[in-house]
Amino acid sequence: MKTTISYKTKEYHIDLSKPLDISIAVSGTKENVNAWYIDAPKISPHTDGDFIGSISAGSSTNFYDIWFNPHSHGTHTECVGHISEVHQSINRNLHQFFFLAEVITIAPSEENGDLVITKNQLKKLLEDKVPKALVIRTMPNSETKLNRQYSNTNPPYILEEAMDYIKELDVEHLLVDLPSVDKEKDDGQLLAHKAFWNFSGEVRLSATITEFIYVKDAIADGSYFLNLQVAPFENDASPSRPVLYKIE
Repeated sequence: MKTTISYKTKEYHIDLSKPLDISIAVSGTKENVNAWYIDAPKISPHTDGDFIGSISAGSSTNFYDIWFNPHSHGTHTECVGHISEVHQSINRNLHQFFFLAEVITIAPSEENGDLVITKNQLKKLLEDKVPKALVIRTMPNSETKLNRQYSNTNPPYILEEAMDYIKELDVEHLLVDLPSVDKEKDDGQLLAHKAFWNFSGEVRLSATITEFIYVKDAIADGSYFLNLQVAPFENDASPSRPVLYKIE
């Protein structure tokens, strides 16, 4: 299933039958990826009196309840509502779902005991590219990212200056394989989030941040088309499934 996409002044060819899924699923186990000091997600049969919503327990159907937090338990996409007192919904703010994207790989630098992504690293890797969506894979890139327990580990993050640069490039959709673009414990400053959404100026309402992705090593750096789909929750963030398509 192949298609041709006309974008700006160029034509691109992709094969829709060869998706590259970069999402992390949610499972009801303690091995599920986790951050922000809360319990693992739960997926279990609904119970009501003698009723148990499981075929193995005698029900005619499987009827399961799910408890999770999108920010803690898997790939999710968030809008400015994540840091705004005024309610903003990702379901209402994200209107387009297909973008030209650039995948880059960065080994965070050590600064003051932290691992950080810097402006100079981004400039070197992006050169003259100005993608609508930017996908950042950090090194090392083992499959432990699929079930890592991030709370109290001070994961890598993006410096404010680097995020200002991403905003200046007019990157509208940023995807990272980290639990947050900001430092885990930053006294609520949220410098990178605020820089990306231009929080102190004309807020970029349609811009999104997707966290907790996993980009396999087999996916080379370079240009792709991105299909960014989110579950239609009226919330600041929602579980999402970003899928890349190689440009032929």
